[in-house]
Amino acid sequence: MKFSIITICFNSEAVIRKTIESVLGQDYVGDVEYLIVDGASRDRTVEIAKEYMGKFKLKGYEYIISSEPDKGIYDAMNKGIGKSTGDIVGIINSGDWYEPIALSTVAETYKVTPFDMFYADINLVKSDGNIIVKHSRPDKIVTSRHWNHPTSFVTKKTYDELGLFRCMGIHDDFEFLLRVKKIGKSIVIKNVVLANFMTGGMSNSKSFKKSLKRIQDRYKGYRVNGYSPLYLIECVGVEVAKAIMS
Repeated sequence: MKFSIITICFNSEAVIRKTIESVLGQDYVGDVEYLIVDGASRDRTVEIAKEYMGKFKLKGYEYIISSEPDKGIYDAMNKGIGKSTGDIVGIINSGDWYEPIALSTVAETYKVTPFDMFYADINLVKSDGNIIVKHSRPDKIVTSRHWNHPTSFVTKKTYDELGLFRCMGIHDDFEFLLRVKKIGKSIVIKNVVLANFMTGGMSNSKSFKKSLKRIQDRYKGYRVNGYSPLYLIECVGVEVAKAIMS
């Protein structure tokens, strides 16, 4: 089994080390390629990433860095997935980081219960250092409330079958989950924290205008996959929950 791990970044010199070192610190012994997909950063992001070439060689993980302009985060993710050669693909963005057991946990789970998609619990790390554990679980209503993209691992075969991110808006990752659920792909969930997510990014902005845009993007994902217009209630509910938690 081969893993492809993708980190997309742009002007991330302040946070990229933590992400890279979390991949370098995995306890998984096996075939791994790590792809840094940079959007033509104007700071030291690429220079910092290159500092780790020797360490990844010693680790035995393939390490690939590319840097060119892109059309946004999901276009960058698509570039990474397109270049990946692994059986299972994970995406951990700059500023977020894996727990050391992430890859080994996924590998051990797959051996017991092969899946098309896997996800687990995550630490939501606030700017003041406080941590909220966001647990994963299956929901009767299709929602993102108990799904965590940084802990998601998808087989390359599933991407080949369903296609990549559609670049429709900020919630393209959730739209992909809706596609996976719609056709009944195998999803395995494990209740163990495998990643850490820094809150306060684009998906958490308190701006009413940005909140409204997120509602529209999430709702669009439901509708293109044939879900009921009533899911608009869920879209609004997610934004209300974010406002309360932040």
